[in-house]
Amino acid sequence: MKSAIAVRRAKGIARQTVLLFTCSALLIGCGKSSSSNTNSTTNPAPTSTTGNAIPIGIAFAQTSNVALLGQEGTDGVKIAEKYFNGKGGINGKPIKLIFQDTGGDEVGTVNAFQTLINQNKVVGIIGPTLSQQAFSANPIAERNQVPVIGASNTAKGIPEIGDYVARVSSSVAVVAPYAVKAALKQNPNIKRVAVFYAQNDAFNKSETEIFQKTVKDLGLDLVTVQKFQTTDTDFQTQASSAINLKPDLAIISGLAVDGGNLVKQLRELGYKGIIIGGNGFNTSHIFSVCKALCDGVIIAQAYSPEYNNEINKAFRQAYFAHYRREPPQVSAQAFTALQVYVEALQSLDNRRKINQLSLPQLRNELNQELLKGTYQTPLGEIAFTPVGDVIQKDFYVAQLKMEANGVKGKFAFLNVK
Repeated sequence: MKSAIAVRRAKGIARQTVLLFTCSALLIGCGKSSSSNTNSTTNPAPTSTTGNAIPIGIAFAQTSNVALLGQEGTDGVKIAEKYFNGKGGINGKPIKLIFQDTGGDEVGTVNAFQTLINQNKVVGIIGPTLSQQAFSANPIAERNQVPVIGASNTAKGIPEIGDYVARVSSSVAVVAPYAVKAALKQNPNIKRVAVFYAQNDAFNKSETEIFQKTVKDLGLDLVTVQKFQTTDTDFQTQASSAINLKPDLAIISGLAVDGGNLVKQLRELGYKGIIIGGNGFNTSHIFSVCKALCDGVIIAQAYSPEYNNEINKAFRQAYFAHYRREPPQVSAQAFTALQVYVEALQSLDNRRKINQLSLPQLRNELNQELLKGTYQTPLGEIAFTPVGDVIQKDFYVAQLKMEANGVKGKFAFLNVK
């Protein structure tokens, strides 16, 4: 691990052609975090363990059609901020979250990253919401040698963007096949499969490749592949074309709004087979889109509220007390991302006081430190590969179960082992 980290460090330094930060101040006092862009004021480096808060940037979508997913990430890090500060923060120094709204596109994400790095002077970033956004914004963090942890980026190739890029969201290549196996367990007679995916989104394009490969590897017949846009609302053409081919299984890679509407229209047009939703369905917000017609949709997950360890119990209890519902996957992953930063900062501070490091030094050493650790999180035990991909042991499959009124629902976990 140490040699791999050394290689990552050397590669990152070689690619860094412009040193953007020459100040010797360690930390920057932060303005109040909010759902809009936040500016911070500059303060001297802290001189004691009760000095200024340690700023960590949060780059999630708070507006646009991606906001439902981004809000779940925001919910998770807010729970984590309160939880870890209540336990003393970084050896007595509190953490402070600085929020920047990425919106739903690449331009907004690039702007958010630049603001967090250059104006807010954060030590690291959690985000962005979508893999599509990560491919545009993460190279900015890489060039500036600022660690970034993805909490909901599962597309192929995210950690490989650079030495300062990691993620706690498991690759879709690992998670997606579990859902297909669960569908076959419910109906072993499945033969014909229709696939739908949002062609304008990097994650969904990556996910559908995994689903299609899984279908073929299992010897099933892929009868059609239908494309749509995440901004679409009318799926009558795609749904009708697929239904005419009499599929036993429909697999959808989309986000909550477009994917939920596609589920609704498939059911309204008479499709009665099993439906699998991709990772974009991992949000309780989908209930308000397809309502009663959500019932029965199968979704593979990297998190279960029922996972039995101390920190997940604390997270689940705090989340439910605040939001009056079970925590979804993205909230758990966002909590975990902040936990990684906190524990890595604590470990680093135990060896050498971080208030004696310049900001560029802190960012660099924090990046090395976080990759070394093994963490007991709400997701279970995790660690990182040398390139920053998450190593996770436990995965789950849930099925949406809607109440009779079609308004409220839950993720009911299935036994697929």
